Amino acid sequence: MHCTSRITEDLYYVGSSDRRLALFENVYPIPGGVSYNSYLLLDEKTVLFDTVDRSVGDVFFENITHVLGGRSLDYVVVDHVEPDHCGTLADLLLRWPDAVIVCGAKAKQMIEQFFPGLTESRCRIVKEGETLDTGRHALTFMMAPMVHWPEVMVTYDATDGLLFSADAFGTFGALSGCLFADQVDFERNFLDEARRYYTNIVGKYGPQVQALLKKAAKLDIRMLLPLHGPLWRRDISWFIDKYVTWSTCAPEEKAVVIAYASVYGHTENTVNILASLLSEKGIDNIRVYDVSSTHASVIVSECFRASHLVFASTTYNAGVFVNMENALHDIAAHALKNRDVALIENGTWAPTSGGLMKGILSGLKDIRFIGETLTLKSALREDQMEALEALASEIAASMQPAETEEAKAVKAEAESRIDNTAMFKLSYGLFVLTARDGEKDNGCIINTVTQITDSPKRISIAVNRANYTHDIIRDSGVFNVSILTVGAEFSLFQRFGFQSGRTADKFDGFTGTARSSNGLLYLTESCNAFLSAKVVKTVEYETHTVFLAEITEARTLSDEASVTYAYYFSHIKPKPPKLEEKKGWVCKICGYIYEGDELPPDFVCPLCKHGAEDFERLK
Repeated sequence: MHCTSRITEDLYYVGSSDRRLALFENVYPIPGGVSYNSYLLLDEKTVLFDTVDRSVGDVFFENITHVLGGRSLDYVVVDHVEPDHCGTLADLLLRWPDAVIVCGAKAKQMIEQFFPGLTESRCRIVKEGETLDTGRHALTFMMAPMVHWPEVMVTYDATDGLLFSADAFGTFGALSGCLFADQVDFERNFLDEARRYYTNIVGKYGPQVQALLKKAAKLDIRMLLPLHGPLWRRDISWFIDKYVTWSTCAPEEKAVVIAYASVYGHTENTVNILASLLSEKGIDNIRVYDVSSTHASVIVSECFRASHLVFASTTYNAGVFVNMENALHDIAAHALKNRDVALIENGTWAPTSGGLMKGILSGLKDIRFIGETLTLKSALREDQMEALEALASEIAASMQPAETEEAKAVKAEAESRIDNTAMFKLSYGLFVLTARDGEKDNGCIINTVTQITDSPKRISIAVNRANYTHDIIRDSGVFNVSILTVGAEFSLFQRFGFQSGRTADKFDGFTGTARSSNGLLYLTESCNAFLSAKVVKTVEYETHTVFLAEITEARTLSDEASVTYAYYFSHIKPKPPKLEEKKGWVCKICGYIYEGDELPPDFVCPLCKHGAEDFERLK
């Protein structure tokens, strides 16, 4: 029985997924399966874009037959000859013998190697920039050699802005009903597998990927259609940016990846202590991997992601432990560069693994070794803790960008041009932001909600990273915004702004609420409208996270005017009492009074969440 999906008015998805395959290319574990994407265009001429692996051939042919509905197949575009995309080409031409193969010259040669005689009298060779008119559509072909085979090309449909991108922008993972990346939590469910796919399959060919990206930059791309994984119709630039980062070998994150090889657990214990020391120094993006239980493809992918790498290995047969050696050679084969690396070696009688590991990595470009190799003899000793602590300190220090005197001077000069009171002239509203952590509802006061686009309707909110509500939204990806009115009483701001949801139930005894369709609470009192939203992107800043979100529900509740920041201070917030004989500090941002002789340096205003630097002593 056929299983197809309509992508545009006249383009259909006719591919399928395989969840039984254990190893992709008989090398890479794919616990989430893999999809083989193929697309069929119904125009004045019918065009199939690539075939699929033989493992899903039966449903593939049912899909094509169903979508064609009795029409003939005029063209089959072969963007990539690899058998997972070309394995059913010969069977396809047995069913539709009049179909013409459209491919590059190198592809024709490779098709003949797989299927001798198949291209005779039925192949149209296309060159860079050549166009095929199919009626409403005009298909332009661009060569993309070594992304990741030498014959690869991509096809651009200018009519609908479609880029059939071959293996570029693909990912491991079967599709589960949802074709598009925006229909799933791609960053959570697919990003690691997209990175692992890129780094291991295409990663060695960064310059060639860059060449393709330069071509793509000149196109009006409204949809990315890869041969593996989800399709892209929104936030395309976000995924392209990932490819820019990966293909230039720039670290994707300031992070530490520790990969170790341990026989009896002593090397493992050492790296666990190192990870704890790094955490104590404020580094929270740390991942630790045992190379004997983690596939090398994961290690390679993680080394592309992280800025700082630690390799720790026991000595084995006077060399590097075999699984570590394999992983390092795999990293070297994929031309990793521009990383900071620390090394730990172990050996009971002749530790040699450190120098050998360094030898493998030294051949890579722009590899910076941190400190001296730490040598263990059987196990970490108490008198070596100081050296391990020093190594952790060196790693942590290298993760901080060095600020030159010139940069400091530029920063000071720039700050001198900023009058903080000018920011107070911006118009702010006041809102109750709500979210749900399991069975617990929580909310907080925020003052930055901005509409970004109208179609689709999207907003941005800024939330202090110290807030409990921030963490709930980061984990759940959904929230509600209740727009407060001028009738809101000060007690409402006290409830949601002057206490933490980590230690208090902010909705205890509060009855003016209802639930929206996403299951979250919104306010029905002192509120003229509410918005429900789903996060589509996050941007981290020093103190706040900006969540970009798509509106899923919106309702007007009253015509009462919305409260502004200025109205709150003039009409709602009680005036602070005069503190005769008392000492204290006042928040320059919101006017909150802290009573006391000294203000704690880590104090955070309970109202506006600004730090101690924005307080001044009461006069």
